[in-house]
Amino acid sequence: MSVSARSDEELMLAYAGGDAAAFDLLYARHKGGVYRYLLRHCRQSAIADELFQDVWSNLIRARESYAPTAKFTTWLYRLAHNRWVDQIRADSHLSLVSADDEAQANVVAAIPAPRADEPQSRAENRELAERLRAAIASLPPAQRDAFLLQQEGALSLAEIAELTGVGMETVKSRIRYALGKLKRELRGEARDLDDPLREELG
Repeated sequence: MSVSARSDEELMLAYAGGDAAAFDLLYARHKGGVYRYLLRHCRQSAIADELFQDVWSNLIRARESYAPTAKFTTWLYRLAHNRWVDQIRADSHLSLVSADDEAQANVVAAIPAPRADEPQSRAENRELAERLRAAIASLPPAQRDAFLLQQEGALSLAEIAELTGVGMETVKSRIRYALGKLKRELRGEARDLDDPLREELG
């Protein structure tokens, strides 16, 4: 089996055993989602950069004690979640300012973007991306966290519940409220945003 075909869990165990290439592949697979999770929480690229480096440093330090008792992504986003919580505790006055790095203007995949190659459409998509980022930033912290863990970490409701220490129904409610607010903020442009969740939310 090629290295690229191995699961995250297999790669993490290989890295714990000294395989540096396994870490490189894990980092390549998950760096975007972890960074967006942090940036969409704090809205400050300098803070997000610092937290991002801390998450991966914590992963490196914890590699020898890693055990695949849960999905690797659940474990990884627990590191990210805990680092963000630590940051909130250390600085209760974090401001939600806009981050204008266009490289992070990644609209949630469920939002359709027709005519993507046309200049007007690209401008509209950038505007929608900025509005979406602002709307996410305005969510109550618990709702935003549940939404980002689902969207960026691709965690299930059960995994989010375990990670955040709340019940499944609470997670469902948080995501429903988050989706409702985002749809209202975007005035219907995110009408398909909740499609991937409909079956699981019930």
